[in-house]
Amino acid sequence: MIGLMIAVLIFNFIALKVKKQLTRSQMVQVWIFSVSLQFVVDVFISLKYGAYWYFSKGVDWESLPAYFFLVSPVNIIFLNFYPFKAKLKKQALYMSAFVIFCLVYELVTLLPEPWGFFHYGWWKLWYSIGLNPILFLILLGYFKWICKLEAVSHGNKQELI
Repeated sequence: MIGLMIAVLIFNFIALKVKKQLTRSQMVQVWIFSVSLQFVVDVFISLKYGAYWYFSKGVDWESLPAYFFLVSPVNIIFLNFYPFKAKLKKQALYMSAFVIFCLVYELVTLLPEPWGFFHYGWWKLWYSIGLNPILFLILLGYFKWICKLEAVSHGNKQELI
């Protein structure tokens, strides 16, 4: 639990205090989307198929900080520094670096308690190598979509009525 609380504090501090590309509205939308997507993914991979779990198998109260306050700030940090206007090669390098960071962090979470809080069932780190880029691409697609929606709504106020 100590490792989770330290991570929550650090990631949330960085997400909320660093120079931002994202507006508050975008941060809230990304936060809610991240929690929702994590719940959907984990209901199947974790709860239904037993691939991994936080703290203990099944539903538990201890896992709630991981669901609500861990992935969302990491996604906000990812988007805040993402080189949207750079060439595809730089974007791919950034994505790769962030995936590596997430994999290293995942290894840290596998440490014994009190530092670790994540446990593998049949899951392997290699699966995260394949899944994490897909999840980041989904996040990028969602973020670009909400940016387009905001642009339309700011350009045409009547559309909101």
